[in-house]
Amino acid sequence: MNVARTRHSATTIDLIKLMRIGRQKGFTLLEILITIIIFVVILTTIYTSYTGTFRVVDETESQAETYGMARIAMERMLEDLESVYIPKDDDNSHSEESTSKLFQFVGEEQEINGRRADSLTFISRAHIDLSGSEQDYGKAQINYLVKEDDEGEHLVLYRSDRRMLEASFPFDEESEGFVLCERLLSVAFSYQGEDGEVLQGWDSESEALKHTLPKVVSITLEFENALNPEKPLIFTTSVALPMEPGYL
Repeated sequence: MNVARTRHSATTIDLIKLMRIGRQKGFTLLEILITIIIFVVILTTIYTSYTGTFRVVDETESQAETYGMARIAMERMLEDLESVYIPKDDDNSHSEESTSKLFQFVGEEQEINGRRADSLTFISRAHIDLSGSEQDYGKAQINYLVKEDDEGEHLVLYRSDRRMLEASFPFDEESEGFVLCERLLSVAFSYQGEDGEVLQGWDSESEALKHTLPKVVSITLEFENALNPEKPLIFTTSVALPMEPGYL
């Protein structure tokens, strides 16, 4: 009897030992669940970190692209305005009507959905021949026009450049030309007269400003800031127009 009890006790002890060994070698369901949760948290942290890094890189590249686009657009407009054409006072080869056209400098303050979208038209010697067939730059009508993009979220600034022919001046034709810059929030021009007064528009064909040009033209381009939408990127510059007459 005692021998049987002793054997039974030994068997029970052996089972307990085996259970302890099993627990030491394996994992409980709770331990597995905790491990999975920790693994998911680590993966989420890594994913968030990587996506955040890539987003910052993309936004920084977009901002750098905006700076480059603004610089090119400003340089182009400065060159156009610095080459503005002024006909000679003693030039009798043109009629009164054509002389008025040669002195054309019209800047209009306009808006698109509450945002400044000014236009500007003038005569300049900064003609760009994209075909490469013309040797002489000559005079051209330069036109800056602002329109909405296809999504209606931003503005696009266009530059058209039409060579003036001796026999006819195609002033009434409208053409968008090529894109000067995009992703704009506003485009504004202002004009300083001889008396120092700053105007938001200019019309050399009006009675008050007939056959006159502004002394200084200021340009302001406002772009969306991907890094901080509350603070748009604003680029501004001014150019003094030449006062000496040009020659054919």
